[in-house]
Amino acid sequence: MPEGHTVHRLADAFTAIFGGHRVAVSSPQGRFRAGAQVIDGRVVAPAEAVGKQMFVPFDVVVPGAGSGDVREPTGDERRWLRVHLGLYGAWTFASDGSHDVVHAIGAPRKRVSETETVLPSAGAAPSGVRAPAFPPEPRGQVRVRVLSEHAAADLTGPTACEVLTTAEKEAVVARLGPDPLRADADPERFVAAVGRARTPVATLLMDQGVLAGVGNIYRAEALFRARLDPMAPGRALPAEVVRSLWSDLVALMQDGVRTGRIVTTRPEDRGDGSPDAGRSRRRGAARQNSDDDPGVVPREESFYVYQRDGLPCRVCGTTVALRELGGRKLYWCPCCQR
Repeated sequence: MPEGHTVHRLADAFTAIFGGHRVAVSSPQGRFRAGAQVIDGRVVAPAEAVGKQMFVPFDVVVPGAGSGDVREPTGDERRWLRVHLGLYGAWTFASDGSHDVVHAIGAPRKRVSETETVLPSAGAAPSGVRAPAFPPEPRGQVRVRVLSEHAAADLTGPTACEVLTTAEKEAVVARLGPDPLRADADPERFVAAVGRARTPVATLLMDQGVLAGVGNIYRAEALFRARLDPMAPGRALPAEVVRSLWSDLVALMQDGVRTGRIVTTRPEDRGDGSPDAGRSRRRGAARQNSDDDPGVVPREESFYVYQRDGLPCRVCGTTVALRELGGRKLYWCPCCQR
């Protein structure tokens, strides 16, 4: 499941590619036909991310008082496409090769889910080679297609996909905890919620009603960096410790938005040369979008404990532990986090 930084990157990409453009919206799969009809032909306004949910506003073009004028639509006229990718959802972008679209998403075709993967180009073909058709044929079970003159975005496999009024969108947001990546987030809401709970702090960090946007990787890594026992009850933690945890998550997730990858290790804790480092490449290990790029921190050095069960802790050498908690895998160091 994508962590919050990926959803914020996705919202930025949507705004850069479609913002201000009138778009055609359809449902090739057919399951979202009614919702697509509501927003088809509207203009995309800047998208928002709140935690793991993206909200894309669609405005009608409303005539103003003068000839050719356009007035701002009211909140009642705006509609929002709410998407939660969940475990299997992903967006695939394609373009006709125009420069602005390519620059905005880094490649003419990109898939954005838990990882960001460049797919075969939909742009200009080499001399003598027939260029791929634009828009491309839908691949797989496409729930929603958003299409402008130069770009297309296909949504597959989301957990949630619906059209909301502004009031309905605000009601959804009100049920979420503060998002460390939003400038309007109130960290004291997080501090207060943790301070009231007997629940283990590891569970609280994954509760989107307590903290929006943190997933399994950030949960494990932030707790290790704070040297916190994952099973400690929230109410047992001093408020200043919880505030420090929030601040660290803000910094880590902002870095994730900038780079498109999660790196939580400090430079002095990387590259220990241990022979087990390659084990992080085992089947099922999380892959990042720039794993093969030169000059970046390699995947096997990016994390302290996440997916490093059975390996020595980078700080103390104790074997990293693994257990199930709330249906998700929890990784921690029994020595550093006690």
